[in-house]
Amino acid sequence: MKLLENKKALITGAARGIGRAIALAFAREGADVAFTDIRLDDETKSLKKEMNDLGVKSKAYAFDASSYEDSERLIAEVLEDFGNIDVLINNAGITRDNLLMRMSESDWDLVIKVNLKSVFNMTKSIQRSMLKQRGGSIINMSSVVGLAGNAGQSNYSASKAGLIGFTKSIAQELGSRNVRCNAIAPGFIETAMTSRLPEDVKEKWIKEIPLRRSGKPEDVANIAIFLASDLSSYVTGQVISVCGGMQM
Repeated sequence: MKLLENKKALITGAARGIGRAIALAFAREGADVAFTDIRLDDETKSLKKEMNDLGVKSKAYAFDASSYEDSERLIAEVLEDFGNIDVLINNAGITRDNLLMRMSESDWDLVIKVNLKSVFNMTKSIQRSMLKQRGGSIINMSSVVGLAGNAGQSNYSASKAGLIGFTKSIAQELGSRNVRCNAIAPGFIETAMTSRLPEDVKEKWIKEIPLRRSGKPEDVANIAIFLASDLSSYVTGQVISVCGGMQM
């Protein structure tokens, strides 16, 4: 039997990068997958086709993660289409990097709104359903910079650190109804976001990683499978770093 057989998952920001890798990994393990992106385009269409070819149900939804109203609408639609939601992965996120002295208030507010408030929006909107079914796994995508900080990313680091505190609080609030909440903290993962970094910065980071290599989106997806599956039924309120030893 596949690890996620008969489970229904909702993944935000899944059209590309880590979110896409998680969606495909879940489909291979037998989960039906609802997924979102800010707009429906060729990327969302191709992802839906890949998952349908794996024999599972999938559907894409256009969704603004920063909007509480949009989150309530999305949860209602997914419950109507899929019947229930066993796994929520809060993966949607953006960067607006700059040193604090040069960072605009709008760039600070936007990153906090998309990366952190979106998780409040989604978790608050879904909790009633998970409490009623007395089970569920909520997985929040944090980052190693949420644990250690990073110059030029004070807004992003603050949003990802906030996710960790939120995760631990929700684990305590919902645990008595068998709803688990954990966070994943990826390190230097090869995505479109990290591909824009200068080569010298990439080389410096890799030299500081004990495993001496960058990670793949699939490395993060493997941890998401564990946290979504019954293998982790006694794991909640935890932060699992996927960083090759970059953060210890």
